[in-house]
Amino acid sequence: MNIRKLPEGEKPREKLLKEGKEKLSNIEILAILIGSGSGGRSAMELAADIISMDSSGIRYLAECKPEELSCIKGIGNAKACEILAAVELGKRLASMIPDEKPVIKSSSAIADIFMERMRYYKKEYFISLMINAKGQIIEEAEISIGDLCSSTTHPREVFVDAVRRSAGSVIFVHNHPSGDPMPSEMDIATTKRLMEAGSILGIPVLDHIIIGDGKYVSLRAMGIMEE
Repeated sequence: MNIRKLPEGEKPREKLLKEGKEKLSNIEILAILIGSGSGGRSAMELAADIISMDSSGIRYLAECKPEELSCIKGIGNAKACEILAAVELGKRLASMIPDEKPVIKSSSAIADIFMERMRYYKKEYFISLMINAKGQIIEEAEISIGDLCSSTTHPREVFVDAVRRSAGSVIFVHNHPSGDPMPSEMDIATTKRLMEAGSILGIPVLDHIIIGDGKYVSLRAMGIMEE
């Protein structure tokens, strides 16, 4: 598929300018990032090869490494880095907390912030959000990477930043790489242990949200965190 031979309105860049970025297919977006073909193959062909690398399609790029992309003939290290930098930029934009801190009124508001960042992680990340008296997020702390256990989520590590920032409360967020957000027995036990510690410190745990692949659960909403 030679981009130069495509009708003017079907060329990715021209299509973006005329119809907007939302009208582009995943292959067309990748082709724009690739820029030009290599080794007798067009940017569209290279983009199609990238998307077909894995059965998950474009999702594969979320945790892909440069050396994996550069295995494709026509994609060198520099081009692989450009593509993955664009992917990372998109993830960061999707999970940005606005400068004007919103008041967190629901678990869905938290899920909206962290879903696109955490849904593709291959390991479990446990994050603590410090909330002020107005219900706004004042800081985010990464507590652990890996399966939840007492050694990685000890109350000392979990609450040290909350005490330092004089947080009024905390919300916990972690992901399940399996894509299924339903809490495990360890998730529930860890949450209850941290709730007890927060009660002693005067920093209540408002919720624990588990991120799956496009879906989430709130332990508060499930009734697991009832005092």
